[in-house]
Amino acid sequence: MAGLGQLLAGVAHEINNPVSFIFGNLIHLNEYTQELLNAVKIYRQNSSLSPTVQEQIDKTDLDFIIEDLPKTLESMKVGTERICEIVLSLRNFSRTDEAELKAVDIHQGLDSTLLILGHRLKNNNERPAIEIIKEYGTLPLLECYPSQLNQVFMNLLSNSIDALEEKFQTIQQRYFKLSQRCPIIPLTIWISTQAVNNQIVIRIADNGLGIPEEVRSHIFDPFFTTKAIGKGTGLGLSISYQIIVEKHHGQIKCSSKPSEGTEFLIEIPSSN
Repeated sequence: MAGLGQLLAGVAHEINNPVSFIFGNLIHLNEYTQELLNAVKIYRQNSSLSPTVQEQIDKTDLDFIIEDLPKTLESMKVGTERICEIVLSLRNFSRTDEAELKAVDIHQGLDSTLLILGHRLKNNNERPAIEIIKEYGTLPLLECYPSQLNQVFMNLLSNSIDALEEKFQTIQQRYFKLSQRCPIIPLTIWISTQAVNNQIVIRIADNGLGIPEEVRSHIFDPFFTTKAIGKGTGLGLSISYQIIVEKHHGQIKCSSKPSEGTEFLIEIPSSN
């Protein structure tokens, strides 16, 4: 994970420079474009155009270009802003310069992790989109190891996504065998935070199929996994447990009800 963090930070840095250059120039390009379009409009209104010029205007569909060019520039601006957000999230997630304890905003780490996982939350050919419901409370800055805590968020959220995908496929196959149309299946992840008695409490829950008790009692054991070969190492939750309990002197618990979902509860002592 340390190597991955350094890789993410390096990629973010290399992307940030050219994107910042493009974004800065888009501002000037938009201003220049507006001035040129205004000049063209005034010229067309106050000058008689020769047949050659009018023919060229008709060929290039000038009216469409005048209407579409500002929209194109705005789309480019939105795209570069999105890239800047992703780069910032990569830098916040990796935090390679923060190997020691540091006071950070937990919500920033959660949002950065969600942005990195955004491609897995969108709808695709295999299932509908996964809805994220955030219920963030007012939290003090938390003294923690930021990159390691972000690793916990990544592990838990990735597991929730896996559970929801498994739920959808299981129900879909059930209806397929019955030759019936599969109903709409809500796929949801809830993330809530609150400060309680000098503790930062973080809950990450999903409405997947849940975890049977015989499995739930072993989920924090090293190398224990129920996933297919190649899809899991069985180390994610074990490492998360070590980070929360040993590194941050907190607690991580799992509660689950079959067919209803799973919730992970994290409690970390706060100095405030």
